[in-house]
Amino acid sequence: MPKKNKRVLLKISWEALAWDTWNTFDPKILEFLKDTLKDLQKENIEIWIVIWWGNIFRWVFWENLWFDENTSHYMWMTATYINWLALVNYFWNNKLKSRLMTAVNYDWIGERFDKQKAIKYLEDGKVVVFVWWTWNPYFTTDTWWVLRAIEIEADMIIKATKVDGVYDKDPKKFDDAKLYNKVTYKEVLEKNLKVMDWAAIALARDEKIPLKVVNLFKKNALKKAILGDKEGTSVVS
Repeated sequence: MPKKNKRVLLKISWEALAWDTWNTFDPKILEFLKDTLKDLQKENIEIWIVIWWGNIFRWVFWENLWFDENTSHYMWMTATYINWLALVNYFWNNKLKSRLMTAVNYDWIGERFDKQKAIKYLEDGKVVVFVWWTWNPYFTTDTWWVLRAIEIEADMIIKATKVDGVYDKDPKKFDDAKLYNKVTYKEVLEKNLKVMDWAAIALARDEKIPLKVVNLFKKNALKKAILGDKEGTSVVS
C-alpha cells in the first residue's frame, strides 16, 4: 500500500527569507528553502506555502503619515504580490515546480484558488504558493493561513521562523527565556505568547489543527517536525 501523503501548510516570514539583506531577497536563503522543499517532497509531504512579506511596503508605517488605514492595507497586499511572483519564478528557474494561487482574479499571473486544482498540482509534484489573504483589509495573514489550512484539510500548520520555537519571552532580548516543547492554544492565549493573532489561535483551537513552530534554518528541523520528531514547539488544542 502506498504511503499516505502528509499535507502541510507552511508559513514563512519575510524576515526569515531576507536574513542578511533584510530588505530584499537573500539568494542563499532562497536556495536553502528550495533544497529543503525538494527534500520534503521525497518524503511524500504535500507542501503548501503562505509567505508574509513586508519589505516593500508596510501599512503600519504609512498609515500614520497621510494614507488612511484602509488604503494602506490594499497597498501592502499589492506590494507583497511582487515578492510572491519573484519566489515562484525562482523556484521554476531552479527546477522546483510551483504554482501561484491567488484570492482574486489575476489570471495572467496567477490562478484563482480552487481546492481541487490545488490538490492536482500537488499530485503533479508542484509546490502550491497561496497569496493575497482573502483580499480584504484588516484581515491578518495568521487568520487567513488557518482558514486556508481548514479549506485544504491540512494535517498540520507550521510556522517557520529564525528561532527554535515558542518562548515565554523574546529570546533575543532575554537570556533566561524559556523554550516550550509543547503548549496548548489555551495557554498561548492566557500567557499572551507571541505565536499568531488571537483570532487565528481561537480558530485553530476550535478546529483542532496542530501547529508546530520551528527554526527554518536548523538542519532537518522542518522535516523532523513534520514527521513527528520532538522538534520545535508543538501547539495543540
